This record gives sequence, C-alpha cells and structure tokens, in this order.
Amino acid sequence: MPRSWPASLSILPVKSPLHGEIRPPGSKSLTNRALICAALARGESVLTGALESEDTAVMLDSLIKLGFTAQADFSREGQAANTIRINGQAGRIPLPLAELFIANSGTSVRFLTALAALGQGTYVLDGTSRMRERPIQDLLISLQGLGVSARSLANNGCPPVEIVARGLKGGTTSVKGDVSSQFLSALLMVAPYAASPLTIKVTGNLVSRPYIELTLAVMRAFGINVPIDDGRSFVIQPACYAPCHYEIEPDASAASYWFAAAAITGGELTVRGLHRDSLQGDVRFVEVLRQMGCAVEYLPGAIRVRGPQQLRGVDVDMNEISDTVQTLSVVALFANGPTRVRGVAHNRHKETDRIGNLAIELRKLGARVTEHDDGLTIDPPEVPTGAALETYNDHRMAMSFALAGLRTADVHILNPSCVEKTYPVFFEDLAQLSPGCVLL
Repeated sequence: MPRSWPASLSILPVKSPLHGEIRPPGSKSLTNRALICAALARGESVLTGALESEDTAVMLDSLIKLGFTAQADFSREGQAANTIRINGQAGRIPLPLAELFIANSGTSVRFLTALAALGQGTYVLDGTSRMRERPIQDLLISLQGLGVSARSLANNGCPPVEIVARGLKGGTTSVKGDVSSQFLSALLMVAPYAASPLTIKVTGNLVSRPYIELTLAVMRAFGINVPIDDGRSFVIQPACYAPCHYEIEPDASAASYWFAAAAITGGELTVRGLHRDSLQGDVRFVEVLRQMGCAVEYLPGAIRVRGPQQLRGVDVDMNEISDTVQTLSVVALFANGPTRVRGVAHNRHKETDRIGNLAIELRKLGARVTEHDDGLTIDPPEVPTGAALETYNDHRMAMSFALAGLRTADVHILNPSCVEKTYPVFFEDLAQLSPGCVLL
C-alpha cells in the first residue's frame, strides 16, 4: 500500500459532466467494528470487503500487539475481495502488556481503550500530535465507573492513555453523548464481557446516532442482540460473540465524494454496493443532494445521482451525517444561494477543526463563510477562484476540496497523502472517472 506522494496535487477542471460507475473501498467504520467483535469472538472470523487504509492498519497492528492472531490478504483483484482472518479469544486479551500507536484514528483509540479494559495488565495507547489533542476523557470516566484504572497520562483528557485492567465489572455506568458517539460504541462492544449485566446510560445529546445503530448491527452479526428502547439506556447481558463470515459494505462517507462529483459537474454517477437500506447512515447524504436539485435513484445494489443544471442552497441539520459536512460545503460553492449547516459542533474535535479550518479554506475559494457554534453558513462566490488548499492532515479535507477543482482552475491539494487514512486510491479513482483531471 505505501506509495510516494508529491507535496501537492493539481486538479484540472473537467471538460464534460462526469458519467460512470464506481465501488468505493470498504467502510472504515464497519471494518474497525468488525475487527473488535471478531477479536472478542470464540474462534476464527473472516471479514471480506475490508478496508485497506491507515486507520484499519493501526487497528490490525494493535490487535496483533495485544496478542491476537490476524492475517490480512489485500493481494487479490477488486476491493470486495480484501480479506482479514482473525482468531478470536472469547473475550480474553492474550498479552498483559502492550504499547499501541494509533496514529490519528479516532475509532481505533476509543475502541481499543475499551477493549484493553477486558485484559489483565497494563496497556498504553498513543498517537500523533493531533491525536494528543482529541478528547477521550468521557470514555475514561465511564470505564472508571466500571472498576477500571483508566487515565490520561498528560492529565488533559486526551491521549496518551494508560489502562491498568483487571477485567470489567458489571453494574451501571453513564457516558456523555455530545462529543463523540464512539465512546458509547466502544462500551457497547465490550459490554458482553463484563462480569455481570451492564447498563449504559447516555447523558446529554447523542451525536451521530446512526453510528450507534451501525455498532448494534455489527454486534448482531456476531450473535449478540442488544435491545433498543429509547436509545438513552442500554442493558447488556453477559455473552460471547460467535465467529462469522462478515461482508463489509463500501464506505458510504467515501461514496459522498462521487455523489457530489455528479452534482457539481451536472453528470451522472452510480455507486455500486450501497442501497437505500445500507447499514451506514451516511447514505442519507444523497437526500441532501436531492434537496439541492439532484435526481436520486435507488437501484438494486447501487445508488445513482444525477446533477441538475443549477444547484440550490439548503438549510440542513447534519448531526447524523456529520462526516459529509466537508463534502456538502464544497457542493455549496456551486449552488444558487447560501447553504446553512447545523448540528455539528462536535466536528471541531475530529481529525482537524472541521468547522474553523473548513471555513478558512472555503474563503480561499472565494466563499463568504460565517461560523456558528454548531456549524457554518456558506455564501457562494459568483465564480470560485483557484487556490492551494491546506488539508490539515485530514483525509476528508483533501477529498472534498479535490471536487472543487472539477469546475475551478488552479486548485491544488496540499499534502494529498493524508487520504491514506481511509481511501488510499481516491485520486486514482478520480483520474479513472475523468482522465487527465488529476496531475498525479
């Protein structure tokens, strides 16, 4: 997977609307959740369609450092053939000591912190400089309530994290929901291995609720069903995951770039492997594009988007599809009228400040941007201007702003290698859909 990347990539405007079909790589969210459940199952599980990326690589590397036996095969043709085999240990963490490097993978650090709590030993999790700024204190407090010694070594509520584990007792704990749904997801996945029934209560507003539904769906695939009442309290009985053959959907967040490319260029693109009832909430991004004037068609095993002659601005709450805010913001550059994005205050705590830094780069392209506590308003320019765009080592910044270059001259993406985090072949796929668009 490693390759040599230039310091910047130039994106050239397309000469005609984009048309074609594409299947994005496997879902990062599903791959990392399935890896956790498979590691906790009794026996070997096989994951197909797995994502090959930095985020999944650090998860796999960490599981191996914890003593699990796992093997990835990404050598066969086609992303759907990517396979990971992992031998689960029925809730046991094989090694008593481990130091894990998580890079800047939020799912990995949060899921593995909870996983480590099941062990018998001491585990330290650390990452990049940005990871050391990302909050995890709410999860540590929840684990402390279950008898785990869990602390931020810098005493600032961020990694590096130290877990001194003697297993997870049952009872009741609470978790805040307004910073990241990943805290709740992490607790849910390890809860079946508590010593007695475990109740998890959610306090505050729960952001990105579809990701909790995604977590519960993966748990069901591995044989554990958690009842959903009001979504504010979850009761999990002691149980053991069953090994299985798990097929991973293409990444719906990654698919948003191709849906947006159709919208921006007035073309028609079909994304294979996703459908109306896909597990991932980000498939709902196409309904926002429908509000902007796009035609959306749900096909058997695919979704097709056709762009209009003129996009229109929208006012939309994106709390449940917050990973597509950057994608929508670039589409908004080409709309008639302003676009207001609401409900995503938690986006400031992701790979970068996905409100403040997004606004900086949109202004370089000529937009007038107003930041709000929970989002931003984008007034598009009459004609966007080219610019060298910072990515802040955020994969979604790179992929989203590449779309601006489809209709704007002199767009340059700095540090394009950051797409390795979730979509290493993004620029190759873009070049395949529009030959000559990307100066690789």
